[in-house]
Amino acid sequence: MATEANSVPHPTLISGIHNRWHPDIPPIATVKPGQTFKIECVDWTGAQIGNNDTSDDVKNVDLTKVHNLSGPIAVEGAEPGDCLVVDILDIKPFDKMPWGYTGIFELENGGGLFAREFNSKAAKAIWDINGVYATSRHIPGVRFAGVTHPGLIGTAPSVELLSTWNKREGELIAAHVNSVPPVAFPPEPIGAYVGQALPSDVRERIAREGARTIPGREHGGNCDRLIDFLRRGSRCYFPVFVEGANLSVGDLHFSQGDVSMSFCGAIEMAGIITFSTSVIKGGVEKFALKQPIFLPSPVDPMYSQKLVFEGLSVDIHGDGKQYNMDATVAYKQAALNAIAYLMKIGYNLLLSAAPVESHVGAIVDSPNACVTLAIPTGIFEHDILPHPDGLAKKDFGQCAIRSDGVV
Repeated sequence: MATEANSVPHPTLISGIHNRWHPDIPPIATVKPGQTFKIECVDWTGAQIGNNDTSDDVKNVDLTKVHNLSGPIAVEGAEPGDCLVVDILDIKPFDKMPWGYTGIFELENGGGLFAREFNSKAAKAIWDINGVYATSRHIPGVRFAGVTHPGLIGTAPSVELLSTWNKREGELIAAHVNSVPPVAFPPEPIGAYVGQALPSDVRERIAREGARTIPGREHGGNCDRLIDFLRRGSRCYFPVFVEGANLSVGDLHFSQGDVSMSFCGAIEMAGIITFSTSVIKGGVEKFALKQPIFLPSPVDPMYSQKLVFEGLSVDIHGDGKQYNMDATVAYKQAALNAIAYLMKIGYNLLLSAAPVESHVGAIVDSPNACVTLAIPTGIFEHDILPHPDGLAKKDFGQCAIRSDGVV
């Protein structure tokens, strides 16, 4: 018989939220290697986006406040040069918030992979989460199982590593002063948040020096594009740069396709993630661990049939320029081919959220790199395959747009 006496719940650690990377942010809790624990996470914007039918909140989101990370969590015995092993045991939305959202950001505020091509304006889709499945009132006719994962997870940087990040990214920004969207985001005191009562000089230093959480770096960080390697059941190997490792996590996603096309392209959600950790002494040297290593999960949605689009390193959708072995250009062309196809059916704002797969097909035969993008046909409630009569366009309504009607 299950009783309170012989049923010990896994502890939930929730009290620390921060939105900068800095070695002076102290851990809010300490766990033992092998201990299972849960962490509650707000969505990456800190609840700036609501469950409604307008995209004004996406248009006006304050990006100086993101990402909201829970932690840091120290692991007993972890020291610089060690490897922190993190097992992702479970991820789920809060029971009181079984929904998420996908957004397209404004070109001038966040942008995205195709911000220039489409001069992007804010749009949003709300997804209802029911068990392992997601559906949307803004994108009807689609239902799919989520590839649930954390978008952002990593260990704290050392003083030396933080200095390296700020130097190299500062040089990049200086070389592209007028880039829209920006090529990188420098330290920004405005919006910096530590979530703990620290001396004023420490808070000011963290705000002044702290690295923004937008990109991935040597410690992990924003790695939501590594969907297959971060889902429930995955194991992550992170280099340790400070005593305790100081693990932080956030930006939970119910689902996302390979590559975040619209910057806010996943099904973003708030929820609970369950971890277990261990430490491999001297792991950085043992494994030549310059960046994290991942062991994929055995859990995988079963979508066998896929419609695959190819892209080459030629700007076919733009000015026709030939690039030499540029996989980014090739990926964008594959995605634009898929977008053009889906628009014939009546869909938009889908590829970032759905479990699409992208692969580099060839980076050998100059000048054209080749990248593929595969869409599972099983996520649709109707046939999307090519037929001799062409594609039947349906009216799926409109995603949530700005209240001024601009799209």
